[in-house]
Amino acid sequence: MNGWRGASPTARLLLVAVLLTGLTTFMFLPLLAIELTAQGIPAGRTGFLVGLLAFSSQAFSLLSGLLVDRLGPRRVMAAGFLLRIAGYVLLGLGGAARPAPLVAGIVAVGVGGSMLGLSTKTLLVSQEGSDPRTMLALRSTFVNIGVVVGPALGALVYPLGFRYILAACVLSHLVLGIGLVSGRTAAAVPGRMAAKATAKAAAAKATGPGAGPGPGPVAEPGAAKDTGPVAAPGTEPDAAAGRPGDVTRWTLLRHWAPLAALGVAYWAIYSQLNVLLPIAANELTGSTAAISVVFTANGLLVVLFQYTLLSRVFRRATARTLLALGFLAFACAYAVLIPLAGWYSLLAFVLPVTLAEMLIGPSLDEQAVNAAALRRTGLALGTMSAAGALGSLLGSSLGGRLLQATRGGSLAWVLLVGCSLAAAAICLLLPKVRTRHA
Repeated sequence: MNGWRGASPTARLLLVAVLLTGLTTFMFLPLLAIELTAQGIPAGRTGFLVGLLAFSSQAFSLLSGLLVDRLGPRRVMAAGFLLRIAGYVLLGLGGAARPAPLVAGIVAVGVGGSMLGLSTKTLLVSQEGSDPRTMLALRSTFVNIGVVVGPALGALVYPLGFRYILAACVLSHLVLGIGLVSGRTAAAVPGRMAAKATAKAAAAKATGPGAGPGPGPVAEPGAAKDTGPVAAPGTEPDAAAGRPGDVTRWTLLRHWAPLAALGVAYWAIYSQLNVLLPIAANELTGSTAAISVVFTANGLLVVLFQYTLLSRVFRRATARTLLALGFLAFACAYAVLIPLAGWYSLLAFVLPVTLAEMLIGPSLDEQAVNAAALRRTGLALGTMSAAGALGSLLGSSLGGRLLQATRGGSLAWVLLVGCSLAAAAICLLLPKVRTRHA
């Protein structure tokens, strides 16, 4: 990948951390419910504990973003590694007869994961010489390698005992934590980089009329004062991002209201892959393995094509355009399920839903980074994670009720097509902001 070769040593180390933490996380996560049940914990309590893990991570995301901005990503990353290591150890000590360390371990793993995710993402989008889109695409690719390979590794290790998987998680986080937190490569703080980029922008503008902002983490090409209401972190101060200038509530509301709504909508629609689709896939094909085929194909397509799609094919497209295209792809994906044509519908569903995932996820973060005020990148990304948590909760709840109401008919897919088209229309309300490509 050219993006990998052109990335700074800091970015490469962060991406390796994303890969290894993803691998160990998905070694452990799919087997957690099986292990808890094998320990004699009732199914209802097992479901609560698994849900508590996801809730702990998502619910803490907004506070994680605030901590990243207040304390710096390096300190938050160190706390995230420590919490996760402690959590895995507590999981190994807990069990049906010792529920206290089990619950504490699950919460620690969830909260630590939120802190790790936001701190590494904030550092990645703040790297000099690399634009946020490239870094977010690489990060998503490395995460999905973990999604695809992690469960297979977990299945290989699990016969030896669940504690061996936990030990692998502890060891990987310990090594990565020492390497990232104690090394100089983790010392880059977005606030300092943004301030440096702002100084460069002022110097560049002073050299002559029409000079654009200097090379910051994100910038609009050839930007002048009247280029648009939203600029990226690290560029010249402007009102739309909440920096010194003619700040108005309407300016902030114009960007963040539709963006938060799109974050909720994306995860509400995407969550149906875990709620409606498994049941529908079984009914369409008569095979319980059908949903595994969908998820495997989805993961492989993301790993193989997401980086090329975002950094090459759609390199010059704005994040707003990519979001609209992504939601239209969602509409196409659910539309092919309306005929209920068995394997044909299910296999035709995979490509557009994967395209939607590849376009929307990184573009939401990119748009949030573009809108973030100076030294508020962590809060911006945390806000999108919180919107995702709300969307997942709403989608899971409403998806179950929708399934009961429609009783397996095509109406559910028609409604999802309508929701996807409505979200695509909301994308047009976003200000048009271009990311500077390195």
